[in-house]
Amino acid sequence: MDLLLPLTIAARALRVNLMRSFLTMLGIMIGIGAVIVMVAVGSGATKMVADQIATMGSNLILILPGSTTSGGIRAGGGSAPTLTYDDVKAVRAECPAVALAAPEQRGTAQLVAGNMNWSTGISGTTPELLLIRDWKIASGREMTTGEVDTGQKVCILGATVAENLFGGEDPVGKQVRIKGVPFQVIGLLVSKGRSAQGSDQDDIVFLPITTAQHKILGNPFPGMVGPVLVQAKSEALLPQAEAEITSLLDQRHHVSPTKERDFTVRNLSEILAVSQQSTQIMSLLLGAVASISLIVGGIGIMNIMLVSVTERTREIGIRMAIGAGESDILLQFLAEAVLLTLLGGIIGILLGVAAAYAISTLVGWPTLISTSAIGLAVAFSSAIGIFFGFYPARKAARLNPIDALRYE
Repeated sequence: MDLLLPLTIAARALRVNLMRSFLTMLGIMIGIGAVIVMVAVGSGATKMVADQIATMGSNLILILPGSTTSGGIRAGGGSAPTLTYDDVKAVRAECPAVALAAPEQRGTAQLVAGNMNWSTGISGTTPELLLIRDWKIASGREMTTGEVDTGQKVCILGATVAENLFGGEDPVGKQVRIKGVPFQVIGLLVSKGRSAQGSDQDDIVFLPITTAQHKILGNPFPGMVGPVLVQAKSEALLPQAEAEITSLLDQRHHVSPTKERDFTVRNLSEILAVSQQSTQIMSLLLGAVASISLIVGGIGIMNIMLVSVTERTREIGIRMAIGAGESDILLQFLAEAVLLTLLGGIIGILLGVAAAYAISTLVGWPTLISTSAIGLAVAFSSAIGIFFGFYPARKAARLNPIDALRYE
């Protein structure tokens, strides 16, 4: 039997009852559309987390200073100045698995340039931090180790700060005043956008850590630094780097079994990987929940096909009487079920893509529509047509021709 003939007959049968055919397809349309939207939203969220992880750098380890205890109450990590600049230098020099290490001391200050001013975050650090964070220079240059050692009054501006102080002009070579102290702008950073917590990563100014401590932020404990960001030489060497740093600082801080560590070493890559894995699991759950509507749509198709078999029992009997075999009847009703689900799937894909774009445009949620998800939706809708259409088709094919002709 020509494969096009069952499809032609199926299209003709569906066209006879357009409203019923549309209502039958509605469940598949909604199901496929929901799957496309949920997968797009989930994939977009996963990509956003991956992009944000990329902006933070790779193979990262964070060393936090210790905590203070007052009246039996312990403050959080970083509340006590227990790390020194010499510790940072030792980590760089004595830990083979470590590529880079940079201290950072943060605060806020008011910047003034001409008649413009802007309150922003101040980060006192060393040249290694921009390399660790993979932060590119849009114009100008990075600070040097010599500028850190001699406490030069130079700064590198984030894109948000530069925009608010200088508009569209290149700030390199110009002067800004931070808490009344003049600084020369030596560099402008490439924009990184928002972090995973939603904060603006470009609203920042980088200074040599010595200058920040002596001129802007102050440091009541000379030689002490804040958190230290470390980059391992590779992802595979992260555990080794973590162990080397812990062992080295234990020796330098004279940690013993009876003395608690006054620092904390954290593997940021593991934390970020867990965050990304959680997003991916949520995407799968969203897709699974949306897939339930496909099952409901398939059940609806099976019910309508059973009704169709009952209504067309006499027609089936006539076709059998003039020579149609069981396989011909089976193929005819399977073709109708598959055609219903395919049409519903195509319309559902169009609705899902349109809804995903609408969500991205109107709500601002990131969406990512993949061709693999669309292909899977088409294949799944066809499979549903075959699965839920087989029982009604088999029932029609097994009708007794004489009983079918007598059916009223």
